[in-house]
Amino acid sequence: MRIRLDGTRTEIIDALFRLRLNFTVSGVSRAYPDRAKPHHWRVYVNTTPREGR
Repeated sequence: MRIRLDGTRTEIIDALFRLRLNFTVSGVSRAYPDRAKPHHWRVYVNTTPREGR
């Protein structure tokens, strides 16, 4: 599954930490700047559900 995260760097780091609790993260794209909002970024995360959950 590919998930898009959008927010400040701190929000994205927090979301990645929380995603890793329930999913296996197989890849994270580089951070792309959000042109409409200064200090906001987006990243794309490739995940798979963890076994046994």
